[in-house]
Amino acid sequence: MPGAQITHLVTSGTFSLDGGTWDVDNNVWIVGDDAEVIVIDPAHDTAAVAEAVGDRRTLAVLLTHGHDDHIRAARATAAALGAPIHLHPADRMLWDAVYPDVAPEAEIADGDEFAVAGVTLTAVHTPGHSPGSVSFVAPELGAVFTGDTLFQGGPGATGRSYSDFPTIIESIRNRLLTLPAETVVHTGHGDTTTIGAEAPQLEAWITRGH
Repeated sequence: MPGAQITHLVTSGTFSLDGGTWDVDNNVWIVGDDAEVIVIDPAHDTAAVAEAVGDRRTLAVLLTHGHDDHIRAARATAAALGAPIHLHPADRMLWDAVYPDVAPEAEIADGDEFAVAGVTLTAVHTPGHSPGSVSFVAPELGAVFTGDTLFQGGPGATGRSYSDFPTIIESIRNRLLTLPAETVVHTGHGDTTTIGAEAPQLEAWITRGH
């Protein structure tokens, strides 16, 4: 397996916020080579993520945001992999709702770079779905990992606490749709898409309001 590759897992569990709970399938992304990896959003199933990583060294666990479906398994997974957890501090209140007694090992800031297997993931702050939502851009892989900010067919949900539709639209317009059209969008849930496929729909999303 020469060079960095992207491995995709789907894990299943629940998402809870504002008094409701929903069944969800989450995308877990592993970026790396035979020796080392970075894990993005290791949701729900620590054993499945650890099996996919195998005996490779995990440099970091990166969280796109702090909703509980994305983080509830993160501490156990990070411990199993021996890696630090990185989260944007603007989502600390969501983290604290799940882990009131312990902080993430590291904070993510806009522009932070994470190197693995000869490629670089750059953190881009894309608030709206949550205040601390972050996307990770990997130009060498022609990819961006958007968490729940941008999906196939539209922006992430903004109808619950700590979210804002105008903010997510500005994040998508100014931070994501400026990427090359061929950039593959690896999402937090559902199917992969491309920047070029989504960009023409922006005004329709604004008109419909979600």
